[in-house]
Parts: sequence; structure tokens; C-alpha cells
Amino acid sequence: MINEITDLADERVAVYGRLTEAQLRNRLDPANAVFIAESPKVIDVALRAGYEPLSLLCERRHINGDARDIIARCGDIPVYTGERALLAGLTGYMLTRGVLCAMRRPAGRTAAEVCRNARRVAVIDSVTDTTNIGAIFRSAAALGMDAVLLTRTSCDPLNRRSVRVSMGSVFLIPWAWLDGPAVSALHALGFRTAAMALTDRSVGIDDAALRAEERLGIILGTEGDGLEQSVIDASDYVVKIPMAYGVDSLNVAAASAIAFWELKNN
Repeated sequence: MINEITDLADERVAVYGRLTEAQLRNRLDPANAVFIAESPKVIDVALRAGYEPLSLLCERRHINGDARDIIARCGDIPVYTGERALLAGLTGYMLTRGVLCAMRRPAGRTAAEVCRNARRVAVIDSVTDTTNIGAIFRSAAALGMDAVLLTRTSCDPLNRRSVRVSMGSVFLIPWAWLDGPAVSALHALGFRTAAMALTDRSVGIDDAALRAEERLGIILGTEGDGLEQSVIDASDYVVKIPMAYGVDSLNVAAASAIAFWELKNN
């Protein structure tokens, strides 16, 4: 059903503009928690992965254009529309290809569940930049990681921007939150750990011992300070990527892609 929006205060579209990410997650009532997927391509990946759409927000000109197939696939859900400037006033940004979809947030999985048959997992420790989260997920899915684990101090993978930057990869690769220190949690799950950090005891990313590990967790730290010393000290390996021209490190998203490619399952 197409619904014309003329008032930014319309409660039916509050989910697209006035609710914060924390309110969307709705921890007090997880059954009603939602997230926002942006652009037809990303929404398509979510639908194919089985995520449930609740409503669509779409520029009027895209109803019979970029959004047409998505609208048809979503069945009998509300489709809210209006002029481009009005919708931008609601959301605070111009819509990517003119379409947003509110989707039901799935029940969370445990680390034990997503790692049950995993041999290589990416571990995101205290990364708070939404763009980096999305890029890490995209690399993890593309380069053969079996799962992604995140500390509670990391950004939500279902944040709108993280979802868009990942191009929907957050819907494809299993992921879960870690409760407690990352290294001890991984050891309890039967993994050896490789902390990505530059220290005196760091081994090269191409070290044969790393590839020989049956189950390995690759731990990536925050953008500015990297991993905490306690994480580095507790890890089985500390791993570096060789650099040239005096450069000491890469952005965490770039480093993750190199690490995943080099250490993926053979």
C-alpha cells in the first residue's frame, strides 16, 4: 500500500528519522527491534537471506523505477513516499538510490553457535567506526572467514551505514557478540588466537605456523590505539603485516582484508 507523507512528524515513519540506533535496537523488547537497510541492492541481499521487511520509505520517482522489484517482493507492507527534499528532511541525508527498508532485527546468535564448525573467524575488538565495521564484514565474507565475532565495545553491524558499506555482507556471514575478554572466549571455543599488532614479538603474516593452525581467531583492534596490551599479551600469536617506506600500520579495514586473504582456509 502506497502512503503519501507530507509531515515530518508523522509517527508512521519515525523509525526512519527520529529514532536513534539504540532505540531501533530496543534491547528492552528484542522482538520489536528493527534495523534500516539502504538501497535496492542491499535490501535485495537481506530479502534473499530471509530477513523480514516491515515497511519501505521511497522517493516517489523510484516507485516505478529502482524500487519497483523490491516493492513487489516485499508483499503487503506499507510503502511511504514523498518528495526527495521532504524525505531528506526526515532522514537527515539523501537516500541512496531513493529507498530505505525497515526490517525486523533477528534474534541474536551465540558465539558457540556461529563457531561450531568454523576454522577461521574474524574478531573485531572495540572498533567503533561504522564504515570500518562494514568494510571488515565485506572482506570477511568475500575472503573466506567462517564467522565474525565482536566485543560489546564495537559498533553494531546492523547500523545503517555499516550495512550499506558492507553491501549486505552482514546478512551473509554468521556473526555474534562476545561477552567478556576476546582471547579467553576464543580459547574456550577451541581457537588459537592471532592479535594483529606491531610488537617486538610479532611474526609475519606469512608465518607457516599460522597457516598450520586448525582453528584460528584473527583479532583486529580499534582504529586509533589498536589492541589493548592485555589482549596482545594473552594471544597465542602477535602478527604484523610487513610495511615499506616507513609506514607502520594500515587502516583496520585494509589490514583485515590482507589478514583474511593470507590466513584463510586452504
